[in-house]
Amino acid sequence: MILKLAYRGMTNLSFRSTWKVLYLMVWKGFLAIRKYKSRRDKGELYPPFMFVALTNTCNLRCKGCWVEKEGDAHYMDRKEVDAIVENSKKMGSHYVTLLGGEPLMYKEIWNVWKDHSDCYFQVITNGMFFNEENANKLKELGNVTPLISVDGWGPNNDERRGQGVFKSLERGMDRLNKNKVLFGIATTTTAKNMDEVLSDEYLQFFVDKGAMYIWFYVYRPVGENGYDEYCLTEEQLVEVRKRLLKLRRKHPIVIIDTYWTAEGEAFCPAAMGLGYHIGPKGSIEICPPLSFATDYVKDNDYDMVKTIEDSKFLKGFEGFVNDRTKGCVILENPQELVKYISDNGCDDVSGRDALAEINRITPRHSHHLPGKEIPEDYWVYKLAKKNVFFGMGAAG
Repeated sequence: MILKLAYRGMTNLSFRSTWKVLYLMVWKGFLAIRKYKSRRDKGELYPPFMFVALTNTCNLRCKGCWVEKEGDAHYMDRKEVDAIVENSKKMGSHYVTLLGGEPLMYKEIWNVWKDHSDCYFQVITNGMFFNEENANKLKELGNVTPLISVDGWGPNNDERRGQGVFKSLERGMDRLNKNKVLFGIATTTTAKNMDEVLSDEYLQFFVDKGAMYIWFYVYRPVGENGYDEYCLTEEQLVEVRKRLLKLRRKHPIVIIDTYWTAEGEAFCPAAMGLGYHIGPKGSIEICPPLSFATDYVKDNDYDMVKTIEDSKFLKGFEGFVNDRTKGCVILENPQELVKYISDNGCDDVSGRDALAEINRITPRHSHHLPGKEIPEDYWVYKLAKKNVFFGMGAAG
């Protein structure tokens, strides 16, 4: 599998893309994790990764999306975007994930990528905006990897995302592949699609389309309508873990999850301060589904290092989670999470009553599966999780 993956990398990607991903993402990402661990040893908090929501606007209306798109449109101030990137670079991190809404609806996005050519950007997108011109521009930049959201074959994907979306993103992938752009697939695993998205056929389809990596998420019932029918049971979560390990040995595509360590233990990146979500209003939030904040990018004259270090809300979250689970408190402890947010006097920046939405969630299993942990059984992924894959090694 490794040799096939290496061959695909050499033949599917441009030299510019390959060089930038190896230097800016892999090497500098490795160094960012080392610096992060050094900070933690000294009791200091600053994440090696940031998730930056540039806008709440989107051209789709996906079921289960937690981003409010029906009210006022918000676009992050360019000064705030630059402050986020510059603060991260100052702390040794050159990797930023951009999302929305739909981030490609942010008019300044191309200038952000160009002006920060010493950084590597992942952009989580619905894949609707990759025409010939944009695919060619990404090839020229070389420091951007699109992560395209796909939730199963046409029927399952379009049930969540809208009629005709699957066909449209197929055409976008073909254009990215033709231009030798590094891109990946983001798939949310649900009770409705797990059999198809964790199948050999599903992965092979995206290998054939030119995707070099696939990032699996687990559905969380957050938002105005939680769509509980998409949630996974404990037995299904164990099966997800088993299938991921099996697929990793078979297909020449990098398979990423952010839920389990190399030892198979549950893991919450936000609880470890590995990455925070920043909303389009500049709010510094724990993670993308939790639209609550006490701190903002503009605080302390845009000195985010001081703002995060001084944040009782952000720093206290690790203890709050660790006292309850190694997994996801949104799924396991929603009512206690509501109290934690309320006790910290957070602003609700969702545009809805997000606190009431979380309070309505029925507690259920997350990826924390005590007694049923399954360690990584492939040396490549053991090594990657200890050093690269979202800084999993930082948990050790």
